[in-house]
Amino acid sequence: MLILLHLCSVFLLVGLGFYVFAADPRRRAHQAFAAFISFLALWTIKDLIFWDFYPNDTAAGVWAAASFIIALLMNFVLVAFAWVFPENSRTPRRKAAILLAPALIFAPAAAFGLLWDKAGFIDGQFAIKLTPLAYAFVTYVYFLFFYGSIVLFGKYRKYRGTESGSQLGAILLALVITGALKTVANIVFPLFGNYDLIPLSSIFVLPGVLIYAYAIFNFRLFSLTSALTQFRLFPVAYKVAICIAAVAVSSFVIFQIPIVWWAFHNGMDAEAWRRYLVFSVISALVPNLLLVLLVLRTVLRPLKRVTLAAVAVAKGSYGAEVDLRKTNDEIGVLAESFNKMSRKLADDIEELRLLNERMIETERLSAMGTLAAGVAREVSAPLGAISAKIEAMRREEGHSPSTREDLSLIASQIALVTDIIADMKTFGRMDGTAKKSVSVNDVVLASLRLTSMGVNDAQIETDLDANSPRVLGDEGRLIQLVLDLIRKVRLDPPSELTQISISTYTAGAKVLIDIAQTSGVADSSSHSETDAASLDLWISPKLVSGHQGTLSSFVDERNCKRFTIALPLLEQKDAARVLTPSPF
Repeated sequence: MLILLHLCSVFLLVGLGFYVFAADPRRRAHQAFAAFISFLALWTIKDLIFWDFYPNDTAAGVWAAASFIIALLMNFVLVAFAWVFPENSRTPRRKAAILLAPALIFAPAAAFGLLWDKAGFIDGQFAIKLTPLAYAFVTYVYFLFFYGSIVLFGKYRKYRGTESGSQLGAILLALVITGALKTVANIVFPLFGNYDLIPLSSIFVLPGVLIYAYAIFNFRLFSLTSALTQFRLFPVAYKVAICIAAVAVSSFVIFQIPIVWWAFHNGMDAEAWRRYLVFSVISALVPNLLLVLLVLRTVLRPLKRVTLAAVAVAKGSYGAEVDLRKTNDEIGVLAESFNKMSRKLADDIEELRLLNERMIETERLSAMGTLAAGVAREVSAPLGAISAKIEAMRREEGHSPSTREDLSLIASQIALVTDIIADMKTFGRMDGTAKKSVSVNDVVLASLRLTSMGVNDAQIETDLDANSPRVLGDEGRLIQLVLDLIRKVRLDPPSELTQISISTYTAGAKVLIDIAQTSGVADSSSHSETDAASLDLWISPKLVSGHQGTLSSFVDERNCKRFTIALPLLEQKDAARVLTPSPF
């Protein structure tokens, strides 16, 4: 029965220590807990070997020396934990050196058997006679224990009412339970000559250890939330540990037990040992190869796929994804995050490409405006001279009726060209620094005159407000806005003959310019849009927002586009104030 308790204790300690340490290996409190568990596991293994296999006088001295040294090491770890928890601070090296200096005397004394006169069995009962140095050793060990407890209690008072305070309170409870049980089993009973509880002393530590682990794990060690969290994210370290444990247990059951029985069933002679060693080495190949295969499948193959996808993205294959089955470990999270990053990178690059194309289009329009202004200046002078000459000829007498009709036609065409040149100059002066009262009807007419200079592949009808509503804005930019929307309606979708209607009207405090395509090819994918940001435009919404207006679009069931510009109406009194500013 005792051997089963010791084995269960060892397995529980190792599993608990690994679980807490693997949760955050770089945190000093978890490192200290792992060290404490390691020493406690050594304590339990020491008891397992002595009490269950070699309970004799020869082994008693080794057991006693190991007990003293491991007890000293466990209290060292307790003090270190008290220093670093919960702030995760560093261990004060000078203070540690002073506090742990007596161990330089006590540890060798325990190793060389100077702490007891006799240890062994008398009439089948274990007994040990200690020296005065042993009592000094026990006093020093309890000093370390109480020093660490006092440091933790001071931090408990500091952090009371917080989660860290609750953790410290639970750890202090664990220390009280562990200290009381160990004192009863190892000090009080032996003082009265009763050593029956000493083999169970390693079992008495388990309640305190469980509370200890529960506390530093933020009270989530055995909670349902913690279990679900581990289920959602199962670390690779846990998977590798399970693989190693599974392979080791399976190998022991499948190979080692039969080989031991086959090799030693006739006795432990030289031939039996030869058979055992040879076939043990051979049988070890299978589980080791299986273990390598499991590690390759669990860790290396997924990492290779992530690496290949990363190299593909580095070479320009934006949007490349990791071809990996979704797993609930760090590699699975890494692969999923990489796929999201790659898709986002591809979308961003495509968006930058479209933005670059739109900026190039804007640059082209700006260059066209500058060119138009330069052409207008160059043409204005000779056109003015021609216009003056025609007017002079019209005032002369003696021309036939047909000649006068030709001169009138030439004069009207010169007037049309003059208006176009004026519109080109306005279009080229888009500095955006000054706003004035602008008639939306004039903006539409100027845009139509500039539109007529291109290929006349559209029939445009107008329905302009008779009151000629005015807005406060930059006439050149408004002309550019209307031109851009006319071009959009005319070219998307492309058609041999497009009919366009343009109307202006007022609605409350707004002036609306409606540009609509009245003919088109039906398309089942047509839909309506009201958000200007969703338009396949870039400059138009900027121009509208610069005039405190809005731009909306609509596509009907015939796939005909309609754009509506809404601008603040400039009242008559405000228009007069803009046109004739006060000198004061």
